[in-house]
Amino acid sequence: MSIEQQLTRVIAGGLNALYGQQVAPGQIQLQKTKREFEGHLTLVVFPFLRLSKKKPEETAAEIGAYLQANTPMVAAYNVVKGFLNLSICSQAWIELLNALHANPTPGICHPTDASPLVMIEYSSPNTNKPLHLGHVRNNLLGCALANIVSACGNRVVKTNIVNDRGIHICKSMLAWKLYGQGETPASSGKKGDHLVGDYYVAFDKHYKAEQAELIAGGMSKEEAEAASPLMNQARQMLIRWEAGDREVRALWAMMNRWVYDGFDETYRRMGVGFDKIYYESETYLEGKEKVMEGLAKGIFYRREDGSVWADLTAEGLDNKLLLRSDGTSVYMTQDIGTAKLRFDDYAIDKMIYVVGNEQNYHFQVLSILLDKLGFAWGKSLVHFSYGMVELPEGKMKSREGTVVDADDLMDEMIATAKETSEELGKLDGLSAAEADDIARMVGMGALKYFILKVDARKNMTFNPKESIDFNGNTGPFIQYTHARICSVLRKAAEAGMQLPDKLPTSTPLNEKEESLIRSLAEFGSVVRQAGEEYSPSVIANYTYDLVKEYNQFYHDFSILREENEAVKLFRLTLSANVAKVIRLAMSLLGIEVPERM
Repeated sequence: MSIEQQLTRVIAGGLNALYGQQVAPGQIQLQKTKREFEGHLTLVVFPFLRLSKKKPEETAAEIGAYLQANTPMVAAYNVVKGFLNLSICSQAWIELLNALHANPTPGICHPTDASPLVMIEYSSPNTNKPLHLGHVRNNLLGCALANIVSACGNRVVKTNIVNDRGIHICKSMLAWKLYGQGETPASSGKKGDHLVGDYYVAFDKHYKAEQAELIAGGMSKEEAEAASPLMNQARQMLIRWEAGDREVRALWAMMNRWVYDGFDETYRRMGVGFDKIYYESETYLEGKEKVMEGLAKGIFYRREDGSVWADLTAEGLDNKLLLRSDGTSVYMTQDIGTAKLRFDDYAIDKMIYVVGNEQNYHFQVLSILLDKLGFAWGKSLVHFSYGMVELPEGKMKSREGTVVDADDLMDEMIATAKETSEELGKLDGLSAAEADDIARMVGMGALKYFILKVDARKNMTFNPKESIDFNGNTGPFIQYTHARICSVLRKAAEAGMQLPDKLPTSTPLNEKEESLIRSLAEFGSVVRQAGEEYSPSVIANYTYDLVKEYNQFYHDFSILREENEAVKLFRLTLSANVAKVIRLAMSLLGIEVPERM
């Protein structure tokens, strides 16, 4: 229990004893004392004036005197108008550190079999191209969110929906068939997802050339698009796929296998995974079935061309296409089917979709349609909407081959981390294998932290050079601080020092030591806030603030050279718990922290 929680209970008892009134703990506001005033915590007294029937200063003084007389935590108090500033005794801070020290995972709530079940969908790749920078942000946010939601005491199912069918998939298939000459990942030496992505780019190149030729022959842009033989071939291929054509399905299965092998390698490097993967090719028929049920019940309607639509004008929206005139599905159809299958498979209490903010309208519509179809959970779906990520050079376009490939980005980050670490002497004395492993941790930590420290709702620019910096709000700065603490603890162990299970409460503390303990104790509330707000950036920026505060302490006070043995052991124990919370916090973000650098 935090000092704030303990004090709140005592204050509630004091208000009852002083004024004969029961006050709910939620009405008691404790906040950090402002720097210009003496004290650790400040009680806002104004809400209790109706109980005391006295002036703010008198009420604050009465409550302060009661606290000093009835709890050893309060060493002193002072009153500034309607604010009661409380100074907490050193003994209380050490007791709090002892409680943190005894807990291997302070601030983390572990789920039980009875905990709510939350399903989180993220990644959602297409099998016509490799994962790119946008997918990196999606995967890192989804994985971190799953870790945080679990740390808040929920059971979590991490799931992925692979968009493995549709016109965009047929474009890659058709281009390979027309221009591939039998090329395979084995014959080309390329990862399968990269190879298939090349043919998606090739389709667009030939399609544009074809359009240009038609326009030069007198057609308008719209007429050229409609008349394009290449695009019509792709559309016919999709119709043949949905009809179960053996030749098309065999080509589709072969190229998808190439892509899945490539995806698996990228996911492993990124440190993300899934408990259950759904495939659009298996869910779209479920969606079509539900749409046809809705049509039969009059929920949806059919137009003259045979297409099926939902009229959402009563909800302030427009009409939404659900099935094309040729009977093929759209994304909405697939998502309806996937949602049904998921709730058939799991007794989900909450469903969270990690999808970019360009799909806000899509998920608004999906929620309404599921509700119209009679799914009780339709209205409670959560769209974790995040902003786009760009490079300093600008936007990316996958069909034009200008994307930032996830594999290339990770290679660049690790290589830059190794180069920077070597220049700064961080890898001195390490074996080649150790140096490579630390470069991997630092490079991936820099990438993940730089992306996750930004409020997910905002668009962001990812700058690789800025992310690998051993100073400032970066992953490497935090990782290096953890390694520094580990070095101090190793030297202490080599000198025969052993951390006590429990520190004596008589050890004198300075202001920075008290502040560090308080920061450590706040980790649990930070985790809860991050879970409630679906905000990994809350964890990231808390960790940076903790590390910054520890480095100031490390700079100002001796640890191993401290002459007072009790103070030395206290500072070692404090340092060990800072390292522990750094590890816990960074692990929630999916980031490893090295013990040597």
